[in-house]
Amino acid sequence: MARALHSGRRGPEKVTSVVVFLHGYGADGADLLGLAAPLAPHLPNTAFYSPDAPERCVNNPMGYQWFPIPWLDGSSAGQARQSMDQSIEDINAFLDTVLAAEGLEADRMVLVGFSQGTMMSLHVAPRRDQAVAGVVGFSGRLLQPEVLAAEAKVHPPVLLLHGDEDQMVPFADMALAEKALREAGFDVATHVMHGTGHGISPDGLSSALGFILDELGA
Repeated sequence: MARALHSGRRGPEKVTSVVVFLHGYGADGADLLGLAAPLAPHLPNTAFYSPDAPERCVNNPMGYQWFPIPWLDGSSAGQARQSMDQSIEDINAFLDTVLAAEGLEADRMVLVGFSQGTMMSLHVAPRRDQAVAGVVGFSGRLLQPEVLAAEAKVHPPVLLLHGDEDQMVPFADMALAEKALREAGFDVATHVMHGTGHGISPDGLSSALGFILDELGA
């Protein structure tokens, strides 16, 4: 059974599109919902959501996690897999709820992930029955690339962005994800955030905005 995810919402009452942020390990929804402020003037008819992940983070009890990370928190691989599977169910239910609440179809939704949120976005979006308009992945990686081609039901366009000085998730993971996604039939664009660590640079956010505008036809 899916767990209900708590999320803030920004945007007008009636909208024609929606952006959902999925935050990183140890953070919370508010961490990314702040990005609505610089994006909203360019997306005036868009609602922004950013749910808290369903589990308190082992390493940061003030924040949340989509799944534990064994080499950081001492969890087992089995615990991480079980937790991820449950979070996949939770995210899918949340996305369905948001679309129903806003009266929109999946092709009016963009997922924007950061770090662990990117991992979840890249895993969930291809396996949904209906394709979202696009997926933006900051500073993450593609989990289980070897099964993507066989398990993908839909192929939304993807933008991958990564700082070339990232000390948390290796910069090389962007190229690995791009290769696997392309081989599985996805349209993929990339953007290098030069001189950036594990974060989102102004040029990266600008690139993401351009992608979102293009995919939503805004």
